[in-house]
Amino acid sequence: MAAPHTAQAKRRRSALRTAAFMSPWLIGFALFFAYPLLSTVYFSFTKYDGFRPPVFNGLHNWTYLFTDYPLFWPAMRNTLWLVVVMVGCRVVFGLGTGLLITKIKTAPGLFRTLFYLPYLAPPVAATLAFVFLLNPGTGPAGVLLEGVGLHSPGWFTDADWSKPALTVLAVWGVGDLMVIFMAALLDVPKEQYEAAELDGAGAWSRFRHITLPNISPIILFAVVTGVIQAMQYYTQPLVAGKVAAGVIGGSGQQFEPGYPDKSTLTLPQVVYNLGFQRFDYGTACAVALVLFALSMAFTALLMRRRGGLIGSGD
Repeated sequence: MAAPHTAQAKRRRSALRTAAFMSPWLIGFALFFAYPLLSTVYFSFTKYDGFRPPVFNGLHNWTYLFTDYPLFWPAMRNTLWLVVVMVGCRVVFGLGTGLLITKIKTAPGLFRTLFYLPYLAPPVAATLAFVFLLNPGTGPAGVLLEGVGLHSPGWFTDADWSKPALTVLAVWGVGDLMVIFMAALLDVPKEQYEAAELDGAGAWSRFRHITLPNISPIILFAVVTGVIQAMQYYTQPLVAGKVAAGVIGGSGQQFEPGYPDKSTLTLPQVVYNLGFQRFDYGTACAVALVLFALSMAFTALLMRRRGGLIGSGD
């Protein structure tokens, strides 16, 4: 009769031991994810300015956000544009740069360093440099284009070119993806390339049927993390818009984000504008939940369709 009780006690001790080992993660998850998420959901249904106690107001914040707040839908369109175009360009250029570096035989370490260094530049400093570099009037890029007879775009001062300019800035700092792709490319078995060459496969065929299938998990990782970063894209568009608009003042100077013509406005800027400039924390929490839902939806879609992301390689 004692055997069942002994087995039950062992299972209980094992469960307690497992819970003890997991407790640091469980506490961190509860304090830094579950509690903030639930608080955000709660505040999104309240009128709350950060000073007085929150007052429940139902769906008022959500209705205001989707119908009356003028910055939400431009920010949504810009954010989705950056997710599709900027992330896609970063992955393509990161993979291309990684392929190029792995093929270089002379001083590969030097080229790795040169391509990686831009990633180490602080975001604010890099954005300031690009705004002045692409200045349509006096920037070196504009002078160079005018010198060869081409018209220089307005870049950060033109609503049609501001997002492409931000994409160029993001591609310039693609050294992080380059290093990751290089590690994956160097890990592809060389015997597969040799066998494909013996079968008469060309460079494109080897890339499509050998390289891509072998590095598919890394491509998926780069796309998923890129989407999450694009959803949190805040510093570069805000700084670029401020400098291009001539707003370089210090604290206390009000600035409506998104210059020019809301083209650099992103959802994280909307959260800041609502929460810390208008003190409308309830609607800011609603925008934060929209960001969270979009990030989860994109990630789930990519994970579900990871096989179709790069092809089967057959």
